[in-house]
Amino acid sequence: MSDSGFILRDTEISLKRGVDQHAQSVTLQTELSERKSLISPQNELGEGGTSSMPAASFNFINSIIGSGIIGLPYSMNQAGLPLGMLLMILVACITDYSIILLIKGGQLSGTRSYQALVQSTFGFTGYLILSVLQFVYPFIAMVSYNIITGDTLTKVFQRIPGVGPDHMLAERHFVILVTTVVFTLPLSLHRDISKLGKVSLLSMVLTLVVLVTVVIRAATLGPQIPPTENAWSFAHWNAIQAVGVMSFAFICHHNSFMIYDSLEEPTLRNWSRVTHVSVSSAVLVSLLFAAAGYATFTGYTQGDIFENYCRNDDLATLGRFCYGISVITTFPLECFVTREVTSNLFFNGTLGTAAHCAVTVVIVALATAISLASNCLSTVLELNGALSATPLIFIIPSACHLRLSTGRWLQWENLISCLILLSGVFVMIVGVTMTALYPQDCSHGTEMFYCSSSNLSVARTTSSTNPQQSQNLSQDVSQFT
Repeated sequence: MSDSGFILRDTEISLKRGVDQHAQSVTLQTELSERKSLISPQNELGEGGTSSMPAASFNFINSIIGSGIIGLPYSMNQAGLPLGMLLMILVACITDYSIILLIKGGQLSGTRSYQALVQSTFGFTGYLILSVLQFVYPFIAMVSYNIITGDTLTKVFQRIPGVGPDHMLAERHFVILVTTVVFTLPLSLHRDISKLGKVSLLSMVLTLVVLVTVVIRAATLGPQIPPTENAWSFAHWNAIQAVGVMSFAFICHHNSFMIYDSLEEPTLRNWSRVTHVSVSSAVLVSLLFAAAGYATFTGYTQGDIFENYCRNDDLATLGRFCYGISVITTFPLECFVTREVTSNLFFNGTLGTAAHCAVTVVIVALATAISLASNCLSTVLELNGALSATPLIFIIPSACHLRLSTGRWLQWENLISCLILLSGVFVMIVGVTMTALYPQDCSHGTEMFYCSSSNLSVARTTSSTNPQQSQNLSQDVSQFT
């Protein structure tokens, strides 16, 4: 080989080494900046944040029991109560398993964020796909929180003497704007997610009050409402859409690394405990909430369960108030994630004080603007569950584990991951298709027939019960109006 050939070869090798070193440097800088942007008190060696295990569990449970829980009775309406409860337990088990898979994948790949894990596993293309999903899910969740706030608190304010349907406090746009400026935006401006531990505890307590409200009304109002045809059948044909709603309710993977890194001792053992406690608590609350809500209204159950209750029902008003406050306190957790994704994509993972405030304000403003233009919650839950939550729960964690695993494909852990991945692809495709072909009606603000004695004829024509039940319904209306 000529001297020029050696020179060209050496130059090529040097260039290749330089590119590799540069790529490694960029990857390292990105990883460090991502770790800094996740939890600010945490150092770069991963020695932990400031959250105790109970505080981290409160944050995690609060992240799971967000706006999605309000649509779980509706998922029972879609799937059928027996099958729906079995599907919910299955989704919870997959959630628990895949959350731990994420952290294991992070340890195998030496990464400390969901984005970095996927980038190290599937390259820049995978990183972009995850970033879009990881932004879209919490962002649409923020929109749904605002929709719930506008729906619930306006009815609460109308129970105040002197506040009628035409009052400013009964205007959902005004209520959404005020709660955004006064509550959700200031909470979202925090840099340290561990500071929201007490707020998350408050949200959990309020959610338990909502649960008690729904259970009480299942016992007092439920027997007075005639069940619909096939109300107690084992399964309904659109069960796949129900899985999408359940996935929306249980998704918490997008902030799993943030809560993991906020632990004082971020070990896999501690994280497994936090995960098991959080998911188990969430599924118990969700099962009771879904069963009680569906048993009350059966086939009349709507995407927002509080739309089923009579406007003048004082106990339901208490439930609306508690749930409205609960989702307001959950809103910042989702904003943390959207801001982190934006920071990593456009600011190399580092936000100064001014940029931090500006990005937060823009994200919150966009979510608020969309929620002001929309008021149909069921469609939001179904689409976000199928499009965003299902890939984040079923597909991506399993795919990362299979790619990083050194074991054989027939190994038990790999077989489970493969089965979860294929199930996720099926649910995503079928769920989106059915949601598009069979959109749900949105009856926002419409009083149900059982709230007015003048509409009791509807109950008589649709009920398969005896005349005595219709008489009981007529007597019971006075208790709620």
